[in-house]
Amino acid sequence: MADSCSSDAIIDIEDLTRQFTLSRKDGRGWRRRREVLTAVDKMTFRIEPGAAVGYIGANGAGKSTTIKMLTGILVPTAGRVRTCGLEPVRQRRELAARIGVVFGQRSQLWWDLPLRESFSILAAIHRLEPDAARKRTHELIEQLEMADTLYTPVRQLSLGQRMRAEVAAALLHSPQLVILDEPTIGLDVLSKQRLREFLRAERAERGTTLLLTTHDMGDIERLCDRVLVVDHGRLVYDGSLTGLAATVGARRVLVVDLAEPTPDIDDLPCAQLLASEAGGMRQRLAFDPERTTAARLLAAVSDRAEVRDLSIEEPEIEDVVRRIYESAR
Repeated sequence: MADSCSSDAIIDIEDLTRQFTLSRKDGRGWRRRREVLTAVDKMTFRIEPGAAVGYIGANGAGKSTTIKMLTGILVPTAGRVRTCGLEPVRQRRELAARIGVVFGQRSQLWWDLPLRESFSILAAIHRLEPDAARKRTHELIEQLEMADTLYTPVRQLSLGQRMRAEVAAALLHSPQLVILDEPTIGLDVLSKQRLREFLRAERAERGTTLLLTTHDMGDIERLCDRVLVVDHGRLVYDGSLTGLAATVGARRVLVVDLAEPTPDIDDLPCAQLLASEAGGMRQRLAFDPERTTAARLLAAVSDRAEVRDLSIEEPEIEDVVRRIYESAR
């Protein structure tokens, strides 16, 4: 394995741009006209070692194009990119030893071979010492609960089994950076939970840096402490999940269970009644955390009725991202 990345940023991009030239027919199909599509537009950000960052956006926003430039698959049109201190295109071989990539729609496993053979081949590709390869393979098999599938051809694995195997394959050589592109796509709830728990443990134990692109906001909420939102190739937000919600004024919801039927509490100046159930015994009140707190709202409700139970619902991240897009446009 290559030497570890330095203490500098794991990912460092500045004014990164990628354009594609398209050739289109006119309305009558006679002439062709050339169009320039800017997929990534002067993107700038840094990711430090050990971070877990969500990179999210709508389809066509520029996420996959960015990843391809970070890994050396695409050459940037303009700007600067460093991944683990290396130039991805010029030093692609060295970079491959320092990163692991999981594409939810593509496989790095050998389809007709038993899963164990794929791990052996990948260990040889990464030139791992036999003892180190056996130890790491056993570790991943145990942590990802793959012992029962080792001798099963990859094509016969369920989607959840195969995705765990894909993650293991990407982590076999203990990379400093793992890029996960839709890693939980199509998985059931239990499979998602297992995968998320493993990734959290791997990051905590080894200091692995995670860059995650996904449409599943549960992945972002449970794995990431920083979010980058991209829209039409431009970075429109860089910060925490909490800050993301605050940026667009997303509201939290206080759900109160009351001791007895109560008239709708719809006249509080700091909240909006969203729903009232069971004759008013359960009421849902939305509030802006920039204007008031859950404690103040609860105190106001308690002045009206006895509260037996309560819960706080955080804003849906999908809704927050949609608001980000709308404000950016």
